[in-house]
Amino acid sequence: MANLSVKFCGVKFENPTVLASGILGVTAASLKNVVKNGAGGVTTKSIWLEEHPGHKNPTMFGTEHWFLNAVGLSDAGVDKAVEETFPEYNKDKKAPIIANIVESSAERFAKLTEKIDKCDPDIIELNLGCPNVEDSHGKPFACVAADAAKIVKICRERTRKPLIVKLTPNVASIASVAEACAKAGADGFCAINTLYGMGIDINLRRPILANKSGGLSGPGIKPSAVKAVYDIYKATKLPIVGTGGIMTGEDAIEIMMAGARLVGMGTMVYYRGAEGFGKVVEEIAEWCDKNGVKNLEEIIGCAHEA
Repeated sequence: MANLSVKFCGVKFENPTVLASGILGVTAASLKNVVKNGAGGVTTKSIWLEEHPGHKNPTMFGTEHWFLNAVGLSDAGVDKAVEETFPEYNKDKKAPIIANIVESSAERFAKLTEKIDKCDPDIIELNLGCPNVEDSHGKPFACVAADAAKIVKICRERTRKPLIVKLTPNVASIASVAEACAKAGADGFCAINTLYGMGIDINLRRPILANKSGGLSGPGIKPSAVKAVYDIYKATKLPIVGTGGIMTGEDAIEIMMAGARLVGMGTMVYYRGAEGFGKVVEEIAEWCDKNGVKNLEEIIGCAHEA
């Protein structure tokens, strides 16, 4: 039987599967349930300084090939995380927890980092896909290397926790943004955030989502995720949570070969349920046994040696 444990930024995960941010990560109970179903770790839903309402319904729509969502990063605010989510999860913690945080300015990111650090997460993940209100055009921080680096630097000064950056694929060069973040103090990355997408109901003759467009995830975006992880790993060699279209154990193996140390899954739950985590772990183990792999370190980034 292969050893499926992985060290990520010094934190040990019993297996490489991690709940991605935005799915089932609202309460401690839902996070614990994901671990019970086999996940090696969990990521919280994006946490804001204050309550954030998100978008109106309908916010989600899926097919067998892709999934659209425009939930709008709804959240009750960091106080709930401080008072409820983390104390309850950490009370009998059975797997590492990654705190995903999001804000609209450098100053607010700094305050939020200080607050979330006190919750004692294992890793802090900066969601830089939110529109930057300091930019007159409202571009997400992750779309501009200098903007992303600025947020990393100010947050790095406020925590000793491992600090990773969730990057958007909607840029000309994700590797360049990653390099800027690495120089500013990032310990690793999560890639990719969703692509841009839109669906139109041809019978009603209008967009399916109330927000008109949304984030595209699901099986159809896996090749984009694999390429992004490959490019980031090649540019920085830092640890990566590879996420985007991962549905099976073989998908997980593929993105690990591109350079991911952990494998984030979110939309997979829509297709396979929370029990899908355990199934993916079984599929990884079966593939390793079949191919003589004793330790996942043997395959992480191996595609770069080809």
